[in-house]
Amino acid sequence: MIKGKIAHAENKMIYLDELLVSHTVPVDSAKINKKGEFEIKGKTSSPTFYLLKLGDSKFITLLVDSLEVVNIEADELNFSRDYSISGSQGSALVKELSDHLNITKLKLDSLASLSALFKGRPEYSIREIEVKDAFNKIVEDQVKYSTTFVQKNPFSMASVLALYQKFDAGNYVVKDLQSMKVAASALQSIYPESEHVRALYANTVKLMQDESREKVMQMIDEQGVNSPDIVLPGPSGNEVSLSSFRGKYVLLHFWSARDRDSRIVNEALAEAYARYKNKGFEIYQVSVDTDREIWTEAIAADGLKWTNVGDMKGSNQAVISYNIKAIPYNYLLDKEGLILAQNLKGTALNAALSKYIK
Repeated sequence: MIKGKIAHAENKMIYLDELLVSHTVPVDSAKINKKGEFEIKGKTSSPTFYLLKLGDSKFITLLVDSLEVVNIEADELNFSRDYSISGSQGSALVKELSDHLNITKLKLDSLASLSALFKGRPEYSIREIEVKDAFNKIVEDQVKYSTTFVQKNPFSMASVLALYQKFDAGNYVVKDLQSMKVAASALQSIYPESEHVRALYANTVKLMQDESREKVMQMIDEQGVNSPDIVLPGPSGNEVSLSSFRGKYVLLHFWSARDRDSRIVNEALAEAYARYKNKGFEIYQVSVDTDREIWTEAIAADGLKWTNVGDMKGSNQAVISYNIKAIPYNYLLDKEGLILAQNLKGTALNAALSKYIK
């Protein structure tokens, strides 16, 4: 339930919309009585974002959980900025975030006005340095506040709002990927059905993949290779690195013992390995499994005589580094670790190996 009292809004309509990722959905409305009071009833099974609106430009963002009775007091003249709220911890956190960012934006606007005031004056160059220093300090304080907020409230849906707040169009306050990872992981475990959580989780995964791609490109520039190293344990527990096979052609192959297609491909890999293993060819096979017994049984059953590794936790870092979205999947690397081809199957694998390995 959401109820409250809005001064100077007697007999006006107040609206409640659910705030989704890309649009809003009308939920209910009520007429504010002569005393300025209103009441809107509804149910939600998990923390949900809403907009309480007096108009398109006058709204309050709420984060309402099940069984909460939210009470709001405000004035119609300054509805969005000057209001008090009780009965909803999530909505209180949302207000805290909004208030802090609004104050920061006012400070930045004041500095911009001050800079414009000094422009053209003899002391402008000196004043401009001072203004820039003050500007950077205000931005730094806001970033620190918002980042700390997310780290302190990883299980609150309010952190979703914190992660998507902006100084201006396209300029997000929080740019710390680690904070996004923490919140996305925590919220995904509690609210997997939330559209906002799913969007945050997907965006975080994409940023992690983008970061991995940037690291790959950096490695190309700095080391002349475009295949990040992988170090994972084999069935015996001894770690084996991908880079230890420099000087050989390597098929880096991702698979799962539980995956039928992976098991079928193993037959083709066995034929290729028998044909080229004495010509400087190796297979470095990365398992995304989580069950060691099933993994080792599959290795024995399929007669896999090449290098097999996996941490039995999904080998997630290797999967992210190589942007693996489906299995089986592979990359053919040359003797220096440069990627020659990818996702080779059937005749394409034989054609590539015969082309590069003589």
